[in-house]
Amino acid sequence: MKIIFMGTPDFSVPVLDALVAAGHEIAAVYCQPPRPAGRGKKDRPSPVQIRAEALGLPVRYPVSLKTAEEQAAFAALKADIAVVVAYGLILPQVILDAPAKGCLNIHASLLPRWRGAAPIHRAIMAGDAQTGVCIMQMEAGLDTGPVLLRETIDIGTGETTGALHDRLSELGAAAIVTALGQLDQLTPQIQPDAGVTYAAKIDKAEARVDWTKPAGEVDQLIRGLSPFPGAWCDVAGERVKLLASTIATGEAAPGTVLVGFTIACGTGAVTITRAQRQGKKAMSAADVLRGLELGARLN
Repeated sequence: MKIIFMGTPDFSVPVLDALVAAGHEIAAVYCQPPRPAGRGKKDRPSPVQIRAEALGLPVRYPVSLKTAEEQAAFAALKADIAVVVAYGLILPQVILDAPAKGCLNIHASLLPRWRGAAPIHRAIMAGDAQTGVCIMQMEAGLDTGPVLLRETIDIGTGETTGALHDRLSELGAAAIVTALGQLDQLTPQIQPDAGVTYAAKIDKAEARVDWTKPAGEVDQLIRGLSPFPGAWCDVAGERVKLLASTIATGEAAPGTVLVGFTIACGTGAVTITRAQRQGKKAMSAADVLRGLELGARLN
């Protein structure tokens, strides 16, 4: 098929690779424009732009798709279909209607649960046992379109958003190739009204650990926000990111340091297994403790 691919971050790259490997013609790759990054704040291309250029594919990164000029350029590609995964711009109806077979989105949740911006984070933070990907026909609403194909996976014990992100990216890549190959045989399933939840963008204010919460919730917060933005706590005035954890035994006042990096919660305790001090790289909890005194209690 002749495809317009639309994606921006690391999550989208395996999907682009899978479409190319499956023999589809990529008419153009759309992604977000280069953004200032790093210490020098120089414009840095997105992971999708870097990969597309390495593959010799034409890349476009308009600031908006709302202008008549951009919409005409998109339509002029005369694509069979557009594949969209974590692109980052709202698609106007005229864009959705331009490809002959419309636009398909790869969404990293089991819709209608976790529509919106941060479905992977929210699934772990909520303690979901399963998640997956949906191949969805796009419409004007936020992740409301009919689902053509869904794939389900278990969320591993102790799994972080970073690890689950990578697994779902590969799952989505395989699923879209399957969906495109069976497009005429798949029956769109309207999403039910029951079970709708929204995965709001992560607010930095959510990231501070509240030790009065039950150990299970603290563990889910830590794993759900790892590696970015990273849950954190205050250790002697220093903000320390907590990047991996496990449920532990023990009871004491919330925030009490029980042993090593095991901290009492409202009920139960968690053991931090990976952390990051300010200005330093992420490392094992044992390495962090070699240069950091936790004291008797954390805030």
